[in-house]
Amino acid sequence: MSETPEILLPEDKPLEIAGRVYQSRLLVGTGKYRDLMETGHAIEASGAEIVTVAVRRTNLGQNPDEPNLLDVISPETYTILPNTAGCYTAKDAVRTCRLARELLDGHDLVKLEVLGEEKTLYPNMTETLDAAETLIKDGFKVMVYCSDDPLLAKRLEDMGCVAIMPLGAPIGSGLGIQNRYNIRLIVENSNVPVLVDAGVGTASDATIAMELGCDGVLMNTAIAQAKDPIKMANAMRLAIEAGREAYLAGRMPKKLYASASSPIDGTFF
Repeated sequence: MSETPEILLPEDKPLEIAGRVYQSRLLVGTGKYRDLMETGHAIEASGAEIVTVAVRRTNLGQNPDEPNLLDVISPETYTILPNTAGCYTAKDAVRTCRLARELLDGHDLVKLEVLGEEKTLYPNMTETLDAAETLIKDGFKVMVYCSDDPLLAKRLEDMGCVAIMPLGAPIGSGLGIQNRYNIRLIVENSNVPVLVDAGVGTASDATIAMELGCDGVLMNTAIAQAKDPIKMANAMRLAIEAGREAYLAGRMPKKLYASASSPIDGTFF
């Protein structure tokens, strides 16, 4: 009598970043919406609990006479994640994070991104490593946008980054995840949350990221530039949940040839 082999499934664990547990694995940005009201409605539909804001492009109170984003996304409801979008040097990124800490009363969780050039907005990893080292020494908790290089991702984790955020494709491209194998390697090697950041274009892209075992996905343009941002935000929420469930369930093996889905024992022919 043969014993049924034990089926090993991925461990289900909550998304925990910098000591705080989140129910939603979808993180969203705040740029490119038609107005602040649409921004607020879309974020609510997404179910996101972490909302990232570009400090250099968003009014968080530094311009008292302009609309303040915090009026539609209250820090009491959401974790505000200041980011360094638009920074091309480590020096600018560090300065931006320090400005955010002043504006947000000592808030120390930041998303670091240091860009290489305007055409691709690909991360400049040399400057990113320098900035991450400085920020961590300065007491920041750093979530870091990076290339999909497994070795560099591990190095950032070893430095003390609290989350690794490899790009799926260039920012705003909507191309979906271009290198699933590297993302999978980063996930397997990481002891901190891995969140795909950039490149997601539609709901199926988000699902693929989750099926690869990522802990979450951060997106902005895919929702903000949809014809109906609020409906797309809801679609992304469902896609993230479906992808996570599929990852935990364990997909069937891929096969080259067909395999009948119905038993053939007892049939006449």
